[in-house]
Amino acid sequence: MSDLDTVEIPNRALFRSPEVCEIARIQAYVLRSWEAEFPDLGVAKTAGGPRVYRRADVERVLRLKHLLFVEGLTLAGARRKIAEEQPAPSSDESMAALGELLGDEARQRIRSVGQILRELAAMLSRRPGEPPSEDEFQLRGAAPTAASRVKAEEKKAVRKKK
Repeated sequence: MSDLDTVEIPNRALFRSPEVCEIARIQAYVLRSWEAEFPDLGVAKTAGGPRVYRRADVERVLRLKHLLFVEGLTLAGARRKIAEEQPAPSSDESMAALGELLGDEARQRIRSVGQILRELAAMLSRRPGEPPSEDEFQLRGAAPTAASRVKAEEKKAVRKKK
C-alpha cells in the first residue's frame, strides 16, 4: 500500500497552489507542468488572480501522481487512463444536466445555435460558385440571413410589378 492511499484532504471547497503541493507532496513546478498538460486542472479565481483548486482537482492531482510515480506511466499515458476512467456523458444526459442548470429557454437557444452552426458548416463546405441548397437558409428560430432577406425582397419586387 502506497502513501498515496493514506493522504487526507482537508474538508474544504477550495485550495491554493501551495496547499495542493503540500497535500500531494510535490514541488510547485511539477504542479504547474501538470496544469500545462491538463488545462482544466484548477480554476482561475479572477482574471489576474491566483489559481485555486477544488477538492476534485486535488484528488485528480493525487491520481496523476499515482499514475506517474507508482504505475510509471507517461503524461500521455496518464491522460489516456484518466479519460478511460471517466464515463463520457451522452448528449441527452448533457442536455438534461444543462436543463437543470439553465432553463428550457436557454436550452432551446443553445439547440438553435447548434443548428445554425451545422448549417454554417454545410455552407462553408460547399464549393465556390455552387448554389446553396433549398433548406440551407431555413434557420429555425433564428434571425434571417442576408440570402433569405434578398429572396424576400425579390418576392416583394415581383408582387409590386404585377
